[in-house]
Amino acid sequence: MGIIYRQAHSADQLKQILELQRENLVEGLTEEIRSAEGFVTLKHSLELLAHMNAVCPHIVALDGDKVIGYALSMHPSFSEELPLIQPMFKRVKALLPAGSRFMVMGQVCIAKDYRKKGIFRGLYHRMQIALRNDFEWIITEVDDRNQRSLNAHYAIGFRDMEVYESDGRTWHLIQLPTAAAS
Repeated sequence: MGIIYRQAHSADQLKQILELQRENLVEGLTEEIRSAEGFVTLKHSLELLAHMNAVCPHIVALDGDKVIGYALSMHPSFSEELPLIQPMFKRVKALLPAGSRFMVMGQVCIAKDYRKKGIFRGLYHRMQIALRNDFEWIITEVDDRNQRSLNAHYAIGFRDMEVYESDGRTWHLIQLPTAAAS
């Protein structure tokens, strides 16, 4: 059986997302691992993850019943839920033409044993399909220190909207068109 990509639909899948997130949080990794493997920055609660999923389901990669990768969907209505990313939402709204329809990919992560197997590309492809009728853009931002993630995003078609400094770090605000934007 191969890898299946779908929208998250169960509490068990959301719990598995959180476990994979916990294993890859920046503060729990050495500099060597962060540089070689990448990392995730934000930690979500099960309640917030479930609420986000109810508004726009997250995309998961499954090997059987095991979540081996995810891409979180964060509808703009969540811009006030996570203070850390409020500035990003303000930047996006200032950069896009009025009335643009976008979804923020809130975090992407692949289990270590499944990296370099096309899962990242598969997650985004499935996200583009899921969002194409309602949104023009998938937008995210990547910490410049996470070159592995940044290069992977560029490789599948993301382009810089803006590169900026905040709190001593450089961020790349990037966008990928859905079919609606093409």
